[in-house]
Amino acid sequence: MKNQYEIKVRLSEELMRKLLYVSEAEGRTPNNQFVFMLRNNIQYFERAKGKFDTKKLAAIDLSDYEQKDGEQ
Repeated sequence: MKNQYEIKVRLSEELMRKLLYVSEAEGRTPNNQFVFMLRNNIQYFERAKGKFDTKKLAAIDLSDYEQKDGEQ
């Protein structure tokens, strides 16, 4: 199973309410909805700017983020 990381995200009340609204409408938990939207945004970025350099990705330091043994 892949390692997963946990981060805190600060949202305004309005944005949080909208996330919860969309999550419910799409039948996802707020966390899964957020991950879904993030993946879509990353796909958009790659289409617009090109694929990520895997060596640069591998060099990114993740030590500031709490690692979880995860399920998705």
